[in-house]
Amino acid sequence: MKALVIDNEKNIRTTVVDLITAFCPQITSVAEADGVVSGLKKIHELQPDIVFTDVEMDDGTGMDMLSKLSEIKFQVIFITAHNKYAIDAFRFSAIDFLTKPINPDELAKSVQKAESNIKNKLFLEQVAVMNEKNLTKSEKKIVLKELDAIHIIKVKDLICCEASGIYTTFFIDNNKQIVVSKNLKEYEEILEPYDFLRVHNSFLINANKIEKFEKNDGGFLIMEGGQRVPVSQRKKDVVISFLKNF
Repeated sequence: MKALVIDNEKNIRTTVVDLITAFCPQITSVAEADGVVSGLKKIHELQPDIVFTDVEMDDGTGMDMLSKLSEIKFQVIFITAHNKYAIDAFRFSAIDFLTKPINPDELAKSVQKAESNIKNKLFLEQVAVMNEKNLTKSEKKIVLKELDAIHIIKVKDLICCEASGIYTTFFIDNNKQIVVSKNLKEYEEILEPYDFLRVHNSFLINANKIEKFEKNDGGFLIMEGGQRVPVSQRKKDVVISFLKNF
């Protein structure tokens, strides 16, 4: 595979190129660019399989660069400092990102995922979701990746999420279920601004899908579709207060 590294800092580009050479044998050639304009030029010239790009550069952002392309035929791995907004966007879209300083093991894993996505053509949908940052709550979408499929789901259609070890099961309208290999805590951080509430160690629910709160037997929420979700004793007062002010 061919790779392109785009960053306005020469020392960062050199470090990334050296790490790719040392830890990613499936990448056989690596080119460099120092910003959006030079990055676009290199993309058109080289037709890379993977582009590593910084988020914020002197002449724009990595997202600006992607928006200027009429077609995206490569995988993107963002290189970012601790920019919360950017990281949230990547989590929603399930696009890989590396934080500075770059960990060699994380780099190798990201390249392996990119290689798999190339084989399964799972990238264009992810970019579209990432760029939907200004959508309303009712329009927002999230990418959920199973082993052999990728799903683009409207957040408003999620009913609840259930934890099972390192896996999370999403319960969706029309009795659909999707199991992903990420823990519930990560999705709690992503979905909390969209009226999602952790009501139990094992459950995260969409408050807009609550039909009834039963206070007996410790407390249960009846969700749209009939699912009965337990409320932990520790969360009972939080749920009651949340519903009163919802």
